[in-house]
Amino acid sequence: MTSTVPTPTAEEFTDSADSTAERSAGPRRGWWPVAAGLGVVFLVGVWSAWFFTIDDAYITFRYSANFAAGHGPVWNPGENPVEGFTNFLWMLWHTPFAWLGLNLPAVAKVTSFAAGAAILVMLVRYCRTNHGLVAAVVAGSAFVLYLPTYFHITSGLETVAFAALVLRAVIVGLNAIEGRRVRIWEAPLLLVLAGMLRPDGVLAALPAFLVWLWTARRDRRAWLFTAIAAVVGAGYFAWRWSYYGYPFPNTYYVKFGNITAGTAWLDTTVWLYAPLLVLTAALLLWRNTRKAALVLCATVVTTSLTYVVSGPTMDYLHRFAFHTFPVLCLSTGIAAGVIVRSGGKAWLSITAGTVAGLLATGWVAVAGLQAPDLPVIANYGPDLARAHVAIGQGLAKADIPADAKVIALHDAGAMSYYSGWRTVDFIGLNDEPIAHGADPTTVVASAHPTVIVVRSYGPGPVATAYHTNIREAARGYVHIARVQMRNGYYLHIYVVPQYADQVRAAVMPVVDQAQHTYDPGSYGDTIHRWLTRLRHDLPW
Repeated sequence: MTSTVPTPTAEEFTDSADSTAERSAGPRRGWWPVAAGLGVVFLVGVWSAWFFTIDDAYITFRYSANFAAGHGPVWNPGENPVEGFTNFLWMLWHTPFAWLGLNLPAVAKVTSFAAGAAILVMLVRYCRTNHGLVAAVVAGSAFVLYLPTYFHITSGLETVAFAALVLRAVIVGLNAIEGRRVRIWEAPLLLVLAGMLRPDGVLAALPAFLVWLWTARRDRRAWLFTAIAAVVGAGYFAWRWSYYGYPFPNTYYVKFGNITAGTAWLDTTVWLYAPLLVLTAALLLWRNTRKAALVLCATVVTTSLTYVVSGPTMDYLHRFAFHTFPVLCLSTGIAAGVIVRSGGKAWLSITAGTVAGLLATGWVAVAGLQAPDLPVIANYGPDLARAHVAIGQGLAKADIPADAKVIALHDAGAMSYYSGWRTVDFIGLNDEPIAHGADPTTVVASAHPTVIVVRSYGPGPVATAYHTNIREAARGYVHIARVQMRNGYYLHIYVVPQYADQVRAAVMPVVDQAQHTYDPGSYGDTIHRWLTRLRHDLPW
């Protein structure tokens, strides 16, 4: 006589696997050393990268500072507003701290640290509760052993906060399709927050939101909160369009549409996260995880779509790919847990799940250590402090009339933020005419800035930079200094003759002090320089 065993539902699958879960999870008291270990690794990783702040973060800080000063979220007070940032909610978050006079880079780091800690807690909690200890260890380990995690936490940008929102949206979606309790307002709120944090955030949170809405479609409150979210989102979008004059941030018009670069980005990303992507796709093979896999896969696709068609720049340590990295950590942990609970001989399934998780975790850990731009980023904080930050702080001290405080540059970050000078960004990220096709040489010449700062990849000055004819724009200016940031990276400072002495007297002492303070005499792009600094900073 034969018997037919019915295929369990997702909820029944979880319940029926409790005995296997106990074998894989072990006693509850055995979990705490694992959790503590993950926490220690996370804290050490954040400490090792705490000195790092990316120059682009200061663009957002400048908008926050101007907003706090009563000028509105603008680049140059008194001019037509231009949206040179892509993280409105991040800019808004820092505004009250700017009003209080707090250190915005420190605020950004602490905020991202909290977001990173929240990601780790969400990963291990969801996996531990629903898929066992192996799943939690795999998901948490993949996150904390990936070295770029920590540079994204301390960069000053919204990267980790955005990744946390996307992960939370996915978990809400998974809970909805698996019949767990979901707060009726949470999915609409996450959709709005993601869209306000980044314009592409709506795409990132949309798959999970739609899944939640489908499961809650008979609840009138779900439609009420969805309608509220739609009104708030539409109002925000309309205000931005009205205030800045364009539907999307200025950077989209400068960078969007480079399909070739986007394809190259996709190829690199797929290789970087290959095992995680494979295990995520493998969840489609199990009937009980198929719906969850569709949410996970759809989120990865929609989140990445913007970058595939835009060819992101300043993608240091795969910053834009990191937006879905915690989601991939989650799906990898789920896959490992499902393999452990797959039945058959317990030791075999536990071994198979553990090995799969270890391979994926080891892959991303090694890939993170071998990132080509890691040596530059590992030393970027001190290098920025002794060049861009120092020049900006020096300019702020220059004894020249307020209406003469105008600078033109293409590294529109720390120098603009710390100097407070009116800035012509001749890349166009913070200059509306250049972003929409104006000739940057003409724009710079017509502004007649007191100072022009130009980057070069060798000791000598350059004739052109970012489609700007430097020789023409700086004709009649005095070259007062060449400031080295790192090997093969120099900043040349040009000043109108009238104020050359004042600018030199204000800037050079600050630059000289910074050059003697931050990794003095060392300009190499090596991991060794970073490790030497860490050893020097150890408390023992």
